[in-house]
Amino acid sequence: MRNTPVDYQLAKNIIEGSGISKIGTASIRELVKVVNLIEEKSGLKFIRMEMGVPGLEPAEIAIKAEIEALRNGVASKYPMIEGVQVLKNEISRFIKLFLNVNVNPEGCIPTVGSVMGSMAAFLIGNRTDRNKEGTLFLDPGFPVHKQQSLFLGHPYRSFDIFDYRGDKLKRKLESYLESGKVSTILYSNPNNPSWICLTENELEIIGQLAEKYDVIVIEDLAYFAMDFRVDMSVPGKAPFQPTVAKFTDKYIILISSSKCFSYAGQRVGMMVVSDKVFHRSFPDLKRYFTSDKFGHSLIFGALYALSAGVCHSAQYGLAAILKAVNDGRYNFVNTVREYGRMARMMKDLFLKYGFHIVYDKDLDIPVADGFYFTVAYPGFNGADLIEELLFYGVSAISLDITGSKRTEGIRACVSQVSEDQMPVLEERLKRFNKDHAVKENNFK
Repeated sequence: MRNTPVDYQLAKNIIEGSGISKIGTASIRELVKVVNLIEEKSGLKFIRMEMGVPGLEPAEIAIKAEIEALRNGVASKYPMIEGVQVLKNEISRFIKLFLNVNVNPEGCIPTVGSVMGSMAAFLIGNRTDRNKEGTLFLDPGFPVHKQQSLFLGHPYRSFDIFDYRGDKLKRKLESYLESGKVSTILYSNPNNPSWICLTENELEIIGQLAEKYDVIVIEDLAYFAMDFRVDMSVPGKAPFQPTVAKFTDKYIILISSSKCFSYAGQRVGMMVVSDKVFHRSFPDLKRYFTSDKFGHSLIFGALYALSAGVCHSAQYGLAAILKAVNDGRYNFVNTVREYGRMARMMKDLFLKYGFHIVYDKDLDIPVADGFYFTVAYPGFNGADLIEELLFYGVSAISLDITGSKRTEGIRACVSQVSEDQMPVLEERLKRFNKDHAVKENNFK
């Protein structure tokens, strides 16, 4: 029996008993469940890098606002589906101050996390034209988005954008759009999992092609202003968070409060629909909804059916954060810079013990240190590396499930790892390297 930091046979039995055919390609939540069980049964605390949950405390101003709202009786009242007006107003201000884009508050809608926002966007955006089919994903990306497409029965297309940066992007995008089958384009920026950041030139290409082929761009800004190479923390002052909204009015922006505001537990995100898309009529929407207006169908068709509104008090909590940020009283970017510092420390340890960075360049400069990074180890594909690391008390996810073509890699999230765990991480990576550096093909 092998001698590993985690009892080998115990972990193996749990993995085999999970019912998951290949643990290295399990979904994020499936892997979380397995790791929780191994921790419980073994008594060994893992280095948890599999799930992108915030590791910082939420702003006190939000908590106080929620408490006040609850004391004012909101818990007994249904919230309006389109959101409370004070939050809608602050979202609109936030978009102007940090993206330098104007959007009417009516198109600024709270959602139950940005995952619900993407679901609603697919439900409406992919039904605007009976001759189109579904979404083009600029991979790698958040695996749940494709899961949503499959759940909805929407065909999708995808490609790994890393090989098509800069001017190459236009030719590649157009090769998909000219089919006439694409309704929506979705990407994240900064990117989950690679942490590459699209440039203004690339966003302009996406915007121009969205105009040419009449496609709605769904821009996932879950990691808003978290490219720490650039300071985007001052409201109303450049540089602003890069956005496709500068180059097209065919867009929906998804913003999570989970990462940049450390407000994950309240499940309140933001969906921002351009004024033009919100008011546009799509006759084919009448196949499913009572109105052909995009905004009406979004609110009273999709969002009503999905949740009938967002937690009332959480909306007031988010509104309080946004007001403080918009007024310049709370610098949310400075708060989350901690993730960049942790990423640098963790990367250094992985590199020290035989790993290498998979997505290492952002065009011609090194990828920023942020919420995620990607690594690989010689002789392993990503799925097998995930499984092998479990026996060493380290968990992450395979790039396989993100749509990446770099199947040798894994994604590591920094948010659940504390600085006092660095010696433990180093010891486990050192042990892993010692066990595999010479006989690296033994466990493929």
